[in-house]
Amino acid sequence: MNILISGGAGFVGSHLCDRYLAEGNRVLAVDNFITGQKDNIEHLVGRTDFRFIEHDVSTPLFLDEKIDRILHFASPASPVDYLLLPIQTLKVGSLGTHNMLGLARAKGARFLLASTSEVYGDPEIHPQREDYWGNVNPIGVRGVYDEAKRFAEAMVMAYHRHHGMETRIVRIFNTYGDRMRLDDGRVLPNFMGQALRGDPLTIYGDGKQTRSFCHVSDLVDGIVRLMESDTPFPVNIGNPSEITILQFAEEILELSGSKSKLDFKPLPQDDPKIRQPDITRARQILGWEPKVSRRDGLARTLEHFRKRLACV
Repeated sequence: MNILISGGAGFVGSHLCDRYLAEGNRVLAVDNFITGQKDNIEHLVGRTDFRFIEHDVSTPLFLDEKIDRILHFASPASPVDYLLLPIQTLKVGSLGTHNMLGLARAKGARFLLASTSEVYGDPEIHPQREDYWGNVNPIGVRGVYDEAKRFAEAMVMAYHRHHGMETRIVRIFNTYGDRMRLDDGRVLPNFMGQALRGDPLTIYGDGKQTRSFCHVSDLVDGIVRLMESDTPFPVNIGNPSEITILQFAEEILELSGSKSKLDFKPLPQDDPKIRQPDITRARQILGWEPKVSRRDGLARTLEHFRKRLACV
């Protein structure tokens, strides 16, 4: 198949490029490098089954070739990025999604939207199921990302219902692995970078808020299965193994052997207190569940960051 991946030079997008190429497909990656990195796809440049276009999908993209699948992953995805780039985040979630849906319709391609657990906001139910509508502050600082993704989901469902398009929606929970940026701003690269440098680990609030971390290899497997499934409705993909931020910090310190201290700071506005996916739908529809344990995945990722720091 011919696969188009917007945000193809990003953390998850580049892993999807690898997976689809490994399965014998041809991949067209599109990215404007606003948060993606050339290093993530450098190993693919020169392959006859891979092509890259530098382009901002918030503006229309016109292609002559046949496209079978479009995966829309273009978007800033960490608080550091979308707070710095609020307008771009809103545009790629709205205009970018519209443009990619329009291209998919023109090509007769199946479309998958990368949505997020952030559509649940600061949830009032736990764990979070796909039928939960969320608790989101639309005018808060995080609203630029949360509402961009909520709008994107609404647009995808409108194209599915009105135009009869084949569409899929994945709600991605906290994901980690190699190719994450050290300056990503999310808790895992923050903790690992600080631990490896011997700096204090920054904990926001009292550290009792929870997260659930899924290794990128498990996420990619779930996404590929979802794309080839027949469900148009959102599916959570994440690891339901829940841990407090304080416990997570202690785990990173143990794995890294770091003697770093803990530095407590005020909790940012609208930061979710709990985050855990209910993956019943993924188990039933996709036959999917995560395979990589957090300890094994963290050990692999820690080694990745150790090498990155050694090159700085």
